[in-house]
Amino acid sequence: MTHRVAVLDQDLCQPQKCGLECIKYCPVNKSGAECVTIHEESKKAQIDEDICNGCGICVKVCPFDAITIVNLASELATDKIHQYGTNSFRLYKLPTPRKGEVVGLLGRNGMGKSTVVNILSGKLKPNLGRYENPPEWDEIFKHYSGTELKQHFQKIEQNQIRASIKPQQIHHLAEAFDGTGNELLDKYDERGVSRELVRELGLQNSMEQSLKELSGGELQRIAVAAAASKDTEFYFFDEPSSYNDVFQRTGVARVIQGLAKIGKSVMVVEHDLTLLDFLSDYIEVLYGEPAAYGIVSNILSTKIGINVFLDGYLPNENVRFREKKFSMDVSSSSTDIFQEDTEIVNYPKLEKKFDSFSVSIEPGRVRKGEVLGIMGANALGKTTMMKMIAGVQKPDVGSVDKKIKIAYKPQYLQNDIDVEVIALLEKANGGPIEGSQEEEQILDPLKIKKLYNKSVKNLSGGELQKIAVASCLIQKVDLYALDEPSAFLDVEDRIAVAKFLQKFVRSFGKSAIIIDHDLQLMDLMSDSMIIFEGESGKAGTATSPLPKSEAMNRFLKSLDMSFRRDEKSLRPRVNKIESRLDKDQKASGNFYYKH
Repeated sequence: MTHRVAVLDQDLCQPQKCGLECIKYCPVNKSGAECVTIHEESKKAQIDEDICNGCGICVKVCPFDAITIVNLASELATDKIHQYGTNSFRLYKLPTPRKGEVVGLLGRNGMGKSTVVNILSGKLKPNLGRYENPPEWDEIFKHYSGTELKQHFQKIEQNQIRASIKPQQIHHLAEAFDGTGNELLDKYDERGVSRELVRELGLQNSMEQSLKELSGGELQRIAVAAAASKDTEFYFFDEPSSYNDVFQRTGVARVIQGLAKIGKSVMVVEHDLTLLDFLSDYIEVLYGEPAAYGIVSNILSTKIGINVFLDGYLPNENVRFREKKFSMDVSSSSTDIFQEDTEIVNYPKLEKKFDSFSVSIEPGRVRKGEVLGIMGANALGKTTMMKMIAGVQKPDVGSVDKKIKIAYKPQYLQNDIDVEVIALLEKANGGPIEGSQEEEQILDPLKIKKLYNKSVKNLSGGELQKIAVASCLIQKVDLYALDEPSAFLDVEDRIAVAKFLQKFVRSFGKSAIIIDHDLQLMDLMSDSMIIFEGESGKAGTATSPLPKSEAMNRFLKSLDMSFRRDEKSLRPRVNKIESRLDKDQKASGNFYYKH
């Protein structure tokens, strides 16, 4: 038996611009029934799931890719937790919070992580799929009888559960709270720990400023501190790594683990696998079809959970949720393939001084087909170096050969422009996109075509990032400079973009310089690396390009973190601090995994 899911993307459906192909070609409609119709109020297509036969013709003929139809195993029908309305997103199964443990939620964007957080925190009452006549609490308790979730929902109904949530969108915090970091923590600190948190999160110099003046990283860590300082039973952290460098991410991880150590239930949504590996005790994988439906897996250990996600297969449930597995092989990043004469740019020692900050960069070069990774703490001058090589900023000492063409993707993206994505891409391309070579080589692999008719201002953070990466890569240049291309991307997109970038640069004899704080990603795509050191906000120094193993070893040593390789997936794994492996590797000076 199968159970049908038909989902319509309201943003993409544009009946006034098409020939209503979904209605014309539907075989059920042709037989005289009304399966696909136009809804009177919304003026958008609507699909009757009860009579739809799942043939998928409407999916293929829709010119805007607005329809998703999936056949699911009928057993799942009884596990439906919530559905928002007709032809809209639905969630199956729920993760169970665990006292004294950190549970990581791992999955693509659009799989229902926010729905999970809202239900478990009591913000949203689960309707078990009955959005027209939602059940009363007694029926929900009956549905969960014999499970830990029954007690959880009983406590929610009796207002005995308080939840503290660090939301994904932190800029709303600065808009909603008119005051300084100190004032915010004074308001929320119920555990008397604000001073300790400020120290652990490196916020000493940010607390006197108004939230509106803070950088993204400072605002993110203040939001983490505010959520952690409340005294509640449940803590949810939605993407706590965004905007933070690796040092700040480990500080955030320790704060989150500290809550589990005092017996609290903690859940974390995070797309940086290094951080998720470092801070989680367990993993629950979310899989399904983005924006259509999401299913929560059974609970798994951190190691198995991440490996299962990369494999795209859940052995215990016998479910394959992705056709291809992601491998983390690093054989591809050998430096033997570069000849001496394939230099695309070289630069002498560069120096730049500002009023209260200076940066000094050792000489280096970038070769054809090479991805040069740049790593280091925030505010050491990484972006300044990028801008000097790109010719956007002039160094005080040294000069960069001007003859090469560079395309630059900035760290902060503009999302307030009301133009269609296709117009933005055509401007970057300097000509039509549809049917072009660029579409085939760049936009198809990055899955951008379905966003063509969306307005830039309506894109999600991840969609905007992919558009920014694509519009950088379609420019006809020699060197691509990308500042934090992983920000806001989910794990699958991160790995896909990293692998695509490396393949693109190699295949077409281009070169790329990439700044990012996701260690696994940098390990996956860099051929050589530059490490920035110094004192954040005051003075930064950059090494010359180093072989990857030497650079990673030096960088991990500065983090006091050691990596090993997972024997199955070959991905780098963080050794738990003070574990036997951690001590052995550090004692031998080998912070980067043993080969």
